[in-house]
Amino acid sequence: MASTTSFLAATQARRSMYALAKESPISNKRIIEIVEHAIKHAPSPFNVRSTRCVVLLGAEHDKLWEHAYEITEKTTPQAIGILGPKIKGFGAAYGTCMFFDDSTAVNDLTPRFAALSGQYPEWFEHSNGMHQYIVWTALEAEGLGCNLQHYQPSITPFVTNEWKIPETWSLKCQLVFGKPTAGPGDEKPKRPMEDCLKVYGN
Repeated sequence: MASTTSFLAATQARRSMYALAKESPISNKRIIEIVEHAIKHAPSPFNVRSTRCVVLLGAEHDKLWEHAYEITEKTTPQAIGILGPKIKGFGAAYGTCMFFDDSTAVNDLTPRFAALSGQYPEWFEHSNGMHQYIVWTALEAEGLGCNLQHYQPSITPFVTNEWKIPETWSLKCQLVFGKPTAGPGDEKPKRPMEDCLKVYGN
C-alpha cells in the first residue's frame, strides 16, 4: 500500500540533524498543525491525553537556548567547552517544541483506572515518546531537520517561569528543528537483525 510505504520511508529518513539554519520550508501554521495532530492522535494510556507541548519560534526560541548556555556555563563550567558550541547550534535553528507530561490528567479517569495508571508511570513515558516521534518524523517529511535534547532539569525553573508553565507539567525534552544545512552524517553500524528480532510460529 502506498500509505504504508510512505510511512516506512518517513521512519527511515528520520535522523538526528545538528547543522540547522534559522529557516523553515513550511509555514509556522503547518508546524503547529503537525504538533496538534500528534496531540490528537498519538496513543495514550486509558486515552488520558497527558502530553502537553509548547512551541517556541523566533525570539522565544532564541531565549530558551541563550538561557541554556548561561545556566550550563554557570553550573558546569568544565563542560562548556564541549556543550557550549552544541547549545549555540540549537539556538541557530528555527524553533523548538518542548514536550511535557501533565500529572493532573489522570484526575479525569475513574478511581480504578487512576489507581492503575499510578502503578505504571512508564506508560505515560511511552505515550510522550510516541508524541515526540510523530512530530519529529512528520517535520522530517516536510523538509525540516531535527534533534532531540534533554536540558532539564537545569532549564526547568526558567521554562516554568518564562512561559507560565503549570507546576503539574513535567518537562521531558526539547525537539530542535530548522532547515538542514548539511546531512545527518554517516549511519552508525546496526546490529544484525538476528540479534534484535525473534519470531515464533508461522
